[in-house]
Amino acid sequence: MMSVKLATAMNTTAGCTISTALIEAAKRLHSTGDAPHLEAQILLSHAMSKPRAWLLAHGRETLDADCAKHFDHLLEERLCGLPIAYLIGSREFWSRNFHVAPAVLIPRPETEHLIEAALEIFGDDGAHRIADLGTGSGIIAITLGLERPCSHILATDISADALAIAQGNAQRLGASNVEFRHTDWLSGFGNESFDLIISNPPYIAEDDRHLHEGDVRFEPRHALVAEENGLCALRTIIMQARQHLRVGGWLMLEHGYDQAAAITNLLREYGYCAIESRADFAGHMRLTMGRQDS
Repeated sequence: MMSVKLATAMNTTAGCTISTALIEAAKRLHSTGDAPHLEAQILLSHAMSKPRAWLLAHGRETLDADCAKHFDHLLEERLCGLPIAYLIGSREFWSRNFHVAPAVLIPRPETEHLIEAALEIFGDDGAHRIADLGTGSGIIAITLGLERPCSHILATDISADALAIAQGNAQRLGASNVEFRHTDWLSGFGNESFDLIISNPPYIAEDDRHLHEGDVRFEPRHALVAEENGLCALRTIIMQARQHLRVGGWLMLEHGYDQAAAITNLLREYGYCAIESRADFAGHMRLTMGRQDS
């Protein structure tokens, strides 16, 4: 059987019109997901440095050789499974574009529930101290920093490469109230305390079959997988956060679709109160929070 790379190498969009190139690309991308036409438009838009609307309005124009070569390369990479976000170097979150690369997780819509819940807690624009643990590309810290400009956000990550990406996003988006620190969860925080500690930590079990499917095959494993059936990082954060939350402060965690009961039990075990879980767009409980009252 011919390999994917050899099979795709025989196809080229050189000499095609934009419209034809998009149609042919969508046919080739049919096996990669549910939106081959959209994927084709996104990749060609990136290859040509033009908005998708421009492509549709100029469908009769012919691709120049350089754009065709770049587009063909992107198609080949996508057919090998590489995520769209890594190919174009960005992903939208909370209506803002964040730079992403293989050193960080790809932002997902479910994480916006963390933002919604955090903004509910801080309904005013007062000066709050917030810690985002395992910040990755910085989507949580930067979004909260921009939405609550009077607050101070501390974003941590154990990966120096991830922190560099997050710092670049903060600078580009103008989040000057976000501070970055290279550390493992809350290690070395001394007597620092916060009104909110928030995290989307690794929570996938080491033997989970989903690690061999879709985009996660290419994402950093240390940001996905945790020991103890996915609960190790969550347990560590729940334990450490008790020493760094102000009275009345909140701990807010994203977790797996089937982990809400386990997280609730852990929060109770470590003395949190007002514990609440919330569902994602699919109806799965994916966010659990608890308050420190003593």
